[in-house]
Amino acid sequence: MDKLIIRGGKQLKGEVSISGAKNAALPIMTSSILASGRSAFARIPDLMDVRTMGRLLSNMGASYSYNEGSATIDSASMNKFEAPYELVKTMRASVLVLCPLVARFGRAKVSLPGGCAIGARPINLHLMGLEKMGAKIRLESGYVIAKTSRLKGASIYLDTVTVTGTENLMMAAVLAKGTTILENAAREPEVIDLANCLISMGARINGAGESVIEIEGVDELKPLKNYAIIPDRIETGTFMSIAGITGGDLVLKDCRPEHLDAAMMKLKDTGVIFKETKRGLRVIGPKNLIAKDVKTIPYPGFPTDMQAQFMAMMTIAKGTSVIKETIFENRFMHVAELKRMGADISIDGGTAAIKGVEKLRGAPVMATDLRASASLVVAALRAEGETVIHRIYHLDRGYEKMDEKLKKVGADIERVKG
Repeated sequence: MDKLIIRGGKQLKGEVSISGAKNAALPIMTSSILASGRSAFARIPDLMDVRTMGRLLSNMGASYSYNEGSATIDSASMNKFEAPYELVKTMRASVLVLCPLVARFGRAKVSLPGGCAIGARPINLHLMGLEKMGAKIRLESGYVIAKTSRLKGASIYLDTVTVTGTENLMMAAVLAKGTTILENAAREPEVIDLANCLISMGARINGAGESVIEIEGVDELKPLKNYAIIPDRIETGTFMSIAGITGGDLVLKDCRPEHLDAAMMKLKDTGVIFKETKRGLRVIGPKNLIAKDVKTIPYPGFPTDMQAQFMAMMTIAKGTSVIKETIFENRFMHVAELKRMGADISIDGGTAAIKGVEKLRGAPVMATDLRASASLVVAALRAEGETVIHRIYHLDRGYEKMDEKLKKVGADIERVKG
């Protein structure tokens, strides 16, 4: 199992190219199921989760190929409508094949999902929406089995804001008969990107990015010629955190700062400076970070996917910061590992109090989930001495060649094959 060895304390300087968004790539890849024929996508990141999705689509009979950021998926020959446990267990986003399969083929058998152990994250809202649209659903031996002759438009209120639920039901609705209204829908940029992709295929969608989305079903969709997905806002935010904690000076190329308004406002409060340049967004870390409080809330609020990286910054900030996690109940698993590096953090339920320390010290640590692994990288880049990060397969699920990008801007980082 691979590990990273990081010798911290260096000011990082240079340019970083931001990859395509993992959380946009995965649902957009599954959208290819909705149209018979060959779809082509650009800016698809080379990630473990993307490879898993490619294997899943191939397992169902689609033709899949990937080459340097370009992916092609031909769903014309799909003849198997099952997502097996062996593939789904490693990636929760696998559940995004459920609604496209039911919408186009009228049936699906999908294993209940896995992925990062950061909370329950049930798919009950996905199933509730499908049932309202006329699908017959049963749970059997850990699988969701859904059938219908054709889905019908419906009014669906989502009790809690769910990104994958919004995306899944939006894909169900595009081929349903009649009009579907999704209320309390997720507003993330990745939801908008999927909607734009579906519209390019011939779907009729209004309101993506708002809390109410209206979808008028059509009889068929056409494959995409070359749809380019948006840049990864969480990778962007992670490198902002890296510049902040190292007192670095990084230019982030190919990013969309407007997707990170809440995070950037909070980072500015800690002393991080942002400058728009012709090359990209310049991020300058301060000599001393200032402790600030954060509460995670659904988009457009401060993203839960940036909480761990922000906490890593706060470990060496002047003062005490309080972080409230309101999205996932198990998303403080990185705290124990940060404490191994000398951080002063106490937890009370969904609230963490971080007292800034003078310095962090390198230590052997273990990644527990995707964003936790990123926070350990952020902390290690500032820590004195050597940090060894184990189980970095989590990092490889969501960050494209992160160690290589860090080397190019001056980090002392080494990947050791395990």
